[in-house]
Amino acid sequence: MTALFDFIAELFSFIVFAGPVISLLASFSIVAVTITLLKGWQFWQLRENTKATVGQALFDLEQGRRSQAMVLLNGQRNPRASLVIATLQLLDTNRLSLSEAKNEMIRRARLVVAKLGHYLRLLEVIASLAPLLGLLGTVLGMIEAFQAMEAAGNQINPSILSGGIWQALLTTAIGVAIAIPVSMIHSWLERKVEVQAIYIQDDLEKIFTLELLRHPKSRQQSSPDMAVSA
Repeated sequence: MTALFDFIAELFSFIVFAGPVISLLASFSIVAVTITLLKGWQFWQLRENTKATVGQALFDLEQGRRSQAMVLLNGQRNPRASLVIATLQLLDTNRLSLSEAKNEMIRRARLVVAKLGHYLRLLEVIASLAPLLGLLGTVLGMIEAFQAMEAAGNQINPSILSGGIWQALLTTAIGVAIAIPVSMIHSWLERKVEVQAIYIQDDLEKIFTLELLRHPKSRQQSSPDMAVSA
């Protein structure tokens, strides 16, 4: 425990010594880690067992076992499962035409996909700004180093210049070190959202296709293009 406190104290001293740019980069890293953990938990809830459940429910629906499909999905907290059962319940009410029901479910699906994409833009901003802030810290550090040289006049101490230079270059290194993993995590999470959007769109299209087969007269109704995206 003492070693941990000593490490935290040294880290805090270093951040204070390194200046405000390092402090801001440290804040960026904390935010990025928090968002990564939050989104990791969110997507962990969309793991394969739920995918299999939705697939089985759609298969039951295709085989005409509508009640069995709804029982299988009932109580599921996964967004895909929730949207499928909400679609079936909406269709069973018969209060909306098929095209109106499709419009309503597209609206709900877009909200679900948008929720899955929450905070991804912030990760993108951090990945873009971190190296720029690091470069800014380098420029400021170099300015301070040369100001110290100017103030020293003829009594130039190489340690003054070298100390300012390594501190300046450190900010660029930290900025790039933050940007690389954050950019990779953002791309991975963005792809996860795209995949979920594709699954959701496919689920809804399949349900409404099966509904058209159940009620052939509904083919005469206009059907909007379905596109679910963040």
